Amino acid sequence: MALPLSDIRVIAIEQYGAGPWGTLQLADLGAEVIKIEDPSVGGDVGRYVPPYAEGEDSLFFETFNRNKKSISLDLRTPGGREVLEDLVRGADAVYSNLRGDQPKRLRITYEDLANVNPRIVCCSLSGFGMTGPRAGEAGYDYIMQGMAGWMSLTGDPGGPPTKSGLSLVDLSGGYVSAIALLAGLWRARRDGVGCDCDISLYETALHQLMYVGTWTATAGFVPRRMPESAHPSIVPFQAFATADGYITVACAKQKFWERFAVTIGHPELLDDDRFCDFGGRDRNREQLLPILREALASRSSEEWLATFAEASVPCGPVYEVPDALNDRQLVAREDIVEIEHPRLGTVRQLASPLRVNTDSEPWPLTRAPFRGEHTDEILRDLCGYDEARIEELHAGGTLG
Repeated sequence: MALPLSDIRVIAIEQYGAGPWGTLQLADLGAEVIKIEDPSVGGDVGRYVPPYAEGEDSLFFETFNRNKKSISLDLRTPGGREVLEDLVRGADAVYSNLRGDQPKRLRITYEDLANVNPRIVCCSLSGFGMTGPRAGEAGYDYIMQGMAGWMSLTGDPGGPPTKSGLSLVDLSGGYVSAIALLAGLWRARRDGVGCDCDISLYETALHQLMYVGTWTATAGFVPRRMPESAHPSIVPFQAFATADGYITVACAKQKFWERFAVTIGHPELLDDDRFCDFGGRDRNREQLLPILREALASRSSEEWLATFAEASVPCGPVYEVPDALNDRQLVAREDIVEIEHPRLGTVRQLASPLRVNTDSEPWPLTRAPFRGEHTDEILRDLCGYDEARIEELHAGGTLG
């Protein structure tokens, strides 16, 4: 059975995290992703990210670039531009994660490439988008978490502004750009005309303020950091210290609160007018939470998790990462995949969560490519170049 995106070809001018994460989603679904790497800088900088890096290979790079192909190509040379346009003729999309002013400068917008392929979709993922006063500024996940207000919401009250432990803006930007690219491809196949997709990390981060953004923009809500990673308005919906660690409890429905109160041995809380509904528990959280904390601290995490599970109260352990990778659910669904690498050995990665296959057989996975590994193959098979033309490009420095 063909993979869902096996009839899509994407030319990716990308590096590091957010962009490669976006095209990874497409590659895992079967798209042919041809990664253009600049030979003058040693290709994608992700190849050299420590601590697990050796030569031009790293576990960081493997994480973002499995199932892709690599062509070494200097786009700044006349020959490089010619090769790019020949690639575009046989492609469905051109994807980039450069500064917002770079797609126009490199002539990789739809306006620049429509004469080559009128159905081409040109997707740009940048820090701030291709227009506006910040279009020429570099943008990274850390910067966006600060500018979008995320860091003001994260961490304990009274502590310093705190970044999420993961690069969530980069990852989200990758997903958003992949969705935008697929939407553009759908329209191109329906209407015969391509387009630009202008996606920014900044707007992705702002959009993910979700209800907090709506509350603030509409009603002047002033967000604040919550102790114990608590929800800003629902109680209890947070982490609790137990006798030997931490667990999370999420009483997002009234019935869960009622079960929770009975399970921790405080059914009398259900008759207290202060705590009878969501609004009351929010307004009176300073009176309620000490009671809940004392109760949860009386037993171990394992005991509480088993007790809450039996009572159908949503809860979960707070794992360290090694524990997270050994949870029985992960094991049962085979969420760790293995790919052999000639230099790095057996690389164990997280499987794609995009489970849209109807076949019981696992989808094939290939290691991330060596820099320029597929250059000659792509020039022959996609661009139709003969060996003399390929040799000429090598000799002229276009291919590094």
